[in-house]
Amino acid sequence: MDDLMNVLAIRNLENAELQYRRNVLRNPGNAFIELSERQFIKIFRLSKDLCRFLIQLLEPYMRPQRRETDLDVQSRILAALKFYGSGCYQPDVALNKYIDMCQASVSHSIDEVTNALNHPEIFDQWVEFPNNFEKLNRIREQFFRIHRFPGVIGCVDCTHVAIVPPNIEDPEYPEHIYVNRKHYHSINVQLICDANLKILHVNAKYPGSTNDAYIWSRSNVLPFLRDLHAAGHTDYFLLGDSGYPLRTWLLIPFQNVEPNTIESSYNERHKHTRVKIECCNGVLKARFRCLLKHRVLHYKPRKACEIINACVVLHNICIEYNVPLPPEDPDEGKGIEVDFGIINDIIEDQDLHVARSINPELADGQRARITVARSFQRPNQL
Repeated sequence: MDDLMNVLAIRNLENAELQYRRNVLRNPGNAFIELSERQFIKIFRLSKDLCRFLIQLLEPYMRPQRRETDLDVQSRILAALKFYGSGCYQPDVALNKYIDMCQASVSHSIDEVTNALNHPEIFDQWVEFPNNFEKLNRIREQFFRIHRFPGVIGCVDCTHVAIVPPNIEDPEYPEHIYVNRKHYHSINVQLICDANLKILHVNAKYPGSTNDAYIWSRSNVLPFLRDLHAAGHTDYFLLGDSGYPLRTWLLIPFQNVEPNTIESSYNERHKHTRVKIECCNGVLKARFRCLLKHRVLHYKPRKACEIINACVVLHNICIEYNVPLPPEDPDEGKGIEVDFGIINDIIEDQDLHVARSINPELADGQRARITVARSFQRPNQL
């Protein structure tokens, strides 16, 4: 009897605690009142004003609250932001003090907000590769002002986002094609950024086994740049690493250079400029930690790709409005080596003499690169 009474007493305490959390603690509206700006950014990644802006932006693309018992749009967006920012599993998000919903509701909220951020009217507004000379020139001037590298309109690279293994027998997403060269399952995501770390283009469709050059060869930015150069506008190009093919519209480093030469000077300037894409990747994943390797997206590939796109939209909104990176939790990630998902590919022998009849685009790229290198005038000028 005593044991039964003890069990009942414990259950009563648990129920009272649960009711207390429901009635007092778990009120999403309190996050805007109770939290400081710094605390709010730490949990939800956006400032309070920017979160209100996001609610207004996404509300037309989300299911309206039809009944009093339905979750409002604000609650759903806060739950999704908490997940994007922390990368914690859905039960951890549901237990957050400012999110009043069960795990199933968290899951539905993440799905709905992700879909809204992927809607073309939202996505295309915030992720856009420059499509006219006014925009191209603005970006080119930014790079030149910061790095003194003429002609750059963006930096390109790929980064891996870890996912759970798809089913081995999945006919649409066979498991083996998602294993990358570091032996974990991932999406290989191509990013192009400007000098302010704004993402101009994202391609999150390819499995982890796909190399960077192949993804670039299927990019819709490539034909745009090729046509631009065919029209004679050859002073607009991207910077990439040695995993990309050298072309007039995509300049990569020289390989095997001697010190104190025009080529070594070019490589130094190239490295100091191209670092923008590495910084961009670092900021994106530091802000939205669901993209970090050790978090792992527990979704099928298609939904994982949509979550990546959603985080890119939010990243660009934060860049546009100068939202600071959230403060790091000193207890978070202890003993974990943070992996930002960079796996370098190298295309060998691009600097060897190649007859024009064999590969004219590579030969043109070699000439364009040496012309840029010579424009730096003297070695070691940075």
